[in-house]
Amino acid sequence: MGEQFYYLLEHYGYFGLIIVLAAGIIGLPLPDEILLTYVGYTVYQGKMSYSLSLVSASIGSIIGITISYFLGIKLGIPFLRKFGPKLHLTEKRIQTTSKLFNKFGPYLLFIGYFIPGVRHITAYLAGLNYLNFKRFAIFAYSGAIFWGFTFITLGHELGKNWMKVEMMMNHYIIYVIGFAIIIVLGAVYLNRRKLVR
Repeated sequence: MGEQFYYLLEHYGYFGLIIVLAAGIIGLPLPDEILLTYVGYTVYQGKMSYSLSLVSASIGSIIGITISYFLGIKLGIPFLRKFGPKLHLTEKRIQTTSKLFNKFGPYLLFIGYFIPGVRHITAYLAGLNYLNFKRFAIFAYSGAIFWGFTFITLGHELGKNWMKVEMMMNHYIIYVIGFAIIIVLGAVYLNRRKLVR
């Protein structure tokens, strides 16, 4: 994680966390999970409050994903194709996320936070598909809260070993994605079963 993130947290605390996460969700190439885990470590050190960190992380993520959603509605796919590469949102990532969104719909807004390169595009696609804002908010905002909680708690629990999270993510990412997809498929199945009744 770059020195500028440490600087933002050291000097602007919770407000700095909100800014960085909002920018990261919109698409800036920032190591969001590592940042959140580091925040958990600062909580472990007693420098930050656990509850205020969770609230700030949720606010930052919610601001970022909401901006992305409205950009998707207002500017559409040409914007994503034109400016996406500058934000590391490659054509391949756009196509992959589009296929996943077509398959899982709004459920991807929840699990997309845990899939690198996907969370940055899901809200754009939700906007492009004119997903109802209430439905968007339910999945996107609950995902933001759960994602922030997961990594801040992980950093807190790991303590001095917080840097190991990157290695753990590389090692366990396939299991995390698999688990997330199982949860989504289960939710889709239960939802459709409820509709049939």
